Amino acid sequence: MTERVALYPGSFDPITRGHVDILERAIEIFDRVVISVVRNPAKQPLFGVEERMELIRDATRTLGEQVSVDAFDGLTVAHAKQVGATAIVRGLRALSDFESEFQMALMNRRLEPDVHTVFLMTSAPNVFMSSSLVKEVCRLGGEIGEFVTPAVADALRSRIGRVS
Repeated sequence: MTERVALYPGSFDPITRGHVDILERAIEIFDRVVISVVRNPAKQPLFGVEERMELIRDATRTLGEQVSVDAFDGLTVAHAKQVGATAIVRGLRALSDFESEFQMALMNRRLEPDVHTVFLMTSAPNVFMSSSLVKEVCRLGGEIGEFVTPAVADALRSRIGRVS
């Protein structure tokens, strides 16, 4: 039987408990999930690619060998093919996420018909959560511990310079 591999791409700047929730459910469906940090020179991330990868490794340490972490630039579907993935996992929080995700899924399918997009709805407690919002709460001195792992919270507080 062929191993079912999925790619879970994103900026993960930083990884949140919402991301981990999607990942935990993806590993129930797939034999292996590659969580990939997108290198996007057009964006100004708070953390470098290597820092984000290390924070992801820390946040997913308990998930075992089913999860690996890497980084890429270029087309997501090309990277999916490179890692042997037949699916791209995307998390949806609200209806507003769907339109852009749907367009991206259709384009990816057009570029690589053998790579499917799988949408997973976030769990109710994570519907409002995004990396941007968590960074803003931290920047304004709010408590972020329930939204991210302790290592991510420490990294955010250190980088942003506010202690909550």
